[in-house]
Amino acid sequence: MKNKLKVLTSLFLIVTLSISSAYLFLPEYFQSLDNRVRDFYFNYRGPTKASDEVVIVDIDERSIRELGQWPWERDKFAQILVNLTNAGTGIIGLDIVFAEEDKTSPVKFAKKWNLEIGDLPDYDEVLAQTVADTPTILGYVFDFDTNDNDHNDAPQIPAIFIEKNKAKAEFLPLANGVLPNLEVIQDAAYSSGYMNNIPDETGVIRSVPLLIKFDEVLYPSLAFEMYRIANNVNKVIAYYSDAGIENVTLAKQPIRTDRFGRMHLNFRGPFKSYKYISAVDVYNNDIDPKDLEGKFVLIGTSAYGLMDLRSTPMDSVIAGVELHANMIDNLIHDDMLSKPSWGELADLFMIFLVVFIVMFLFSRLAIIPLVLVFLLSLGGIMYLNYYLLFTAYIILNSIFPIMAMFLSLTTVLGVNYMFEYSQKEMIKGKFASKVSADVMEDILKNPESNTLDGAEKEITVFFSDVRNFTNISEAMGNAKSLIKFMNEIMEPMTTIIINEKGTVDKYIGDAIMAYWNAPVDVDNHADRAVRASLKQLHALNALNDRLRANPEYENVIKMADNAGQPIVDIGIGLNSGVAIVGEMGSTIRSDYTVIGDPINLGARLESLCKYYNSKLNISHFTKKMLTGDYIYRFLDLVTVKGKAEPIEIWQIHNFNEEDAPPLFYSTREELLKELDLYHKAIELYKASDFTDALAIFQDINSWEHKSNKAIYTIYIERCEHYIEVPPENFNGVFQHTTKG
Repeated sequence: MKNKLKVLTSLFLIVTLSISSAYLFLPEYFQSLDNRVRDFYFNYRGPTKASDEVVIVDIDERSIRELGQWPWERDKFAQILVNLTNAGTGIIGLDIVFAEEDKTSPVKFAKKWNLEIGDLPDYDEVLAQTVADTPTILGYVFDFDTNDNDHNDAPQIPAIFIEKNKAKAEFLPLANGVLPNLEVIQDAAYSSGYMNNIPDETGVIRSVPLLIKFDEVLYPSLAFEMYRIANNVNKVIAYYSDAGIENVTLAKQPIRTDRFGRMHLNFRGPFKSYKYISAVDVYNNDIDPKDLEGKFVLIGTSAYGLMDLRSTPMDSVIAGVELHANMIDNLIHDDMLSKPSWGELADLFMIFLVVFIVMFLFSRLAIIPLVLVFLLSLGGIMYLNYYLLFTAYIILNSIFPIMAMFLSLTTVLGVNYMFEYSQKEMIKGKFASKVSADVMEDILKNPESNTLDGAEKEITVFFSDVRNFTNISEAMGNAKSLIKFMNEIMEPMTTIIINEKGTVDKYIGDAIMAYWNAPVDVDNHADRAVRASLKQLHALNALNDRLRANPEYENVIKMADNAGQPIVDIGIGLNSGVAIVGEMGSTIRSDYTVIGDPINLGARLESLCKYYNSKLNISHFTKKMLTGDYIYRFLDLVTVKGKAEPIEIWQIHNFNEEDAPPLFYSTREELLKELDLYHKAIELYKASDFTDALAIFQDINSWEHKSNKAIYTIYIERCEHYIEVPPENFNGVFQHTTKG
């Protein structure tokens, strides 16, 4: 126990220092994860009631359709401002920049064509006069990219902005240039605010800069300026601490920001959480003054073509103007989120506390209580952060305490495993180079068994091979794609074998070797092997469809299509018999495997699939052991290379079930009819009646639908040969002098 405590103490220091160092020195690497956790909190909370005091006038698709493409003539826009003012709107904010002259003004046309100007209107002056006569606050944009010293001047703000206790370090965003409104319009405005919104590295906007510095002067955002004017405050103070900005005070209201002067938005909900009024309705004066009287009105656009769309934690696409609405709403209700200056100390303390509790208290629990307490504690941490976020409006880091919990739990489990299972690990270490993983687990569970001893045992062996593998590998073009291709084949095939209680012995390039009834007994192992084989053949269609859908295999697909073949085809050989099973190899590397004549014959049967154009060959040894109902075809009575004893080779077409999907033939009824006639011809052939057998083989070979063309060609050639050169003492045995 003392040793365990020493280990835990050392690991506690390592884990705490590692996570704390990552928090302090590598925060940007984990900020995205922390943001995503906070996004989860927002979506879990769901939408909340948006302020009725904020209304959005939307330059939407309908407005553009009815009033013409944007930008509109400025006398139209002026009419919108007039109608809003007449409806009693409290203050109007424009999420729009009028940076260029209105080229549709009659004055502009008169000047262009040297016509008499007379009383022709200048739409820019019309809009300027309307801005001067209405409670309109203009919007403009700061440029952070340009380094041109010959830049525009920023608009004048009718208020005093003061920095108190500021050190030399700069924390506010520093702008390099300004994109202002047209001078005649800008000069007419009472005030303006910038519209800049700065997304994080994932493109999501979670905070907005409350103030931006340009030419050593502080400037407010559009929403902040509207709120300041609505509250009739003429002085704004930014208070600093050693860590950066502490808060921004408006009269007696301290506005919480992070140390960079960013206001973290407490989003009310997804797109259109606020009341939207179409701009064309305002233009037509089709509005209810009750919806606008005394309220903050923002004019912006949700039209996709105008590209003022943003992403927030609660919606992937919202109109940019709604960010200003959320900001005003937060300012009105004083419920913006904040990252307090003491937040880092709180985060570090939470990391320390979490690691301490998990490693020194949780480590005393058994595995099941440990997991339960861990899950409850994890939920508790997340709830605490959720509660602080939406009740106290405090942002604390979520991802680092969660990381601390998982890393600490992993460490505790590792220590427990090391101490509680050291004896078992010692046994595994001792036998790691002697036995396979499956057998080692069996030894650990049954230490009295003699599983490692070699023995003779009846098994059914399985060999499969992918057809045209050489062509496939050449068409694939590179080793990485070929390995991926083969893994996509081997995965479902292996799963089928394992589900049928088979043991995969090895992968031999494009081939699989497996067996049944070892190392543990498997009832009806021959049937299990046949079922696995047929299931693999049935799975080929789905496998080929999946491969065909992958453009990475384009060359292989073309090769298969040109040859009129499936992308993947396989041949399978099964044989049953008594083999030697056991752990074989050296002291350095060994494995549990099978050897003997039955294995060699199984491999030969698979290779003969090509000769007989069959998919599943079995020996008569396997056939005699089968209890299931299958559709058989007798293929041949042969002696294979290296063997004198004749072997019956049978093909299994499918399960003999009416609802079994057909394999490589039209219908079950047609196949059974064909096989019935075929086996009559085989009996005639075995009886040396080659002429009558030949007639039947030729008849079937002329059928349009036949399940195996090659087998008829083989027997037609043999019958013709034996009719021409009658054999002596014919016993029906054909001798294969090659392996395939």
